[in-house]
Amino acid sequence: MPPIKLDPIDLKILGAIQREGRITKLKLAEKVGLSPTPCWNRLKRLEEAGIVAGYHARIEWRLVAPRATVLVEITLGQHRQADFDRFEKVVRETPEVTACWSVGGGVDYVLKVATSDIDAYQRLIDGWLEREIGIARYFTYVVTRTVKETEG
Repeated sequence: MPPIKLDPIDLKILGAIQREGRITKLKLAEKVGLSPTPCWNRLKRLEEAGIVAGYHARIEWRLVAPRATVLVEITLGQHRQADFDRFEKVVRETPEVTACWSVGGGVDYVLKVATSDIDAYQRLIDGWLEREIGIARYFTYVVTRTVKETEG
């Protein structure tokens, strides 16, 4: 599918819904300077093209239950496609992994992991090591305070 061509109004729509996912159709139209129907049609086109992949609530989990957020750098022992595929399959199946990036540089992956506490995180890593999913090294960084976190 060829990339969809975006104009300045499309970009305004994307910016508005990124900042305020629950914005009403009328308010969105006002913000971008269109009448509601053309604005809604543009938004639907952006959704159908996959540019708008979903709408989410940002939850303050620390107010719900104890939570430890950990960033992990992982280097695999081998670098064949099968090794990457095996590791990524396990990551996709692990609900505690809230984000995973394949990166260039000194490590292969950077993960964001959320568990109830550091002990639960270590049990997760120990389980991965026991399963022998290809991890050669890992480095753990415990998040002590969130300074800024946005999806933008």
